[in-house]
Amino acid sequence: MARTIEALFDGAVFHPAEPIVLEPNTRVWIVIETIPPAVEQETSFLRIARSLDLEGPPDWSANLEEYLYGGALASEN
Repeated sequence: MARTIEALFDGAVFHPAEPIVLEPNTRVWIVIETIPPAVEQETSFLRIARSLDLEGPPDWSANLEEYLYGGALASEN
């Protein structure tokens, strides 16, 4: 019975990604096909922030607490 499984090689031993139902000391054939690493594109915080397309008044960052919680700012009390 042929079965394909994913495993991780740590430099000495193959570690299967899922349980294998085999008796201990069972001899098996292993055909090795490397899986290319997933390419993750790094995205900067500014690029993500710009993509949100947020709208607000021009003084939004300076008066954020007032817009969030309403009323006078804590520094004005």
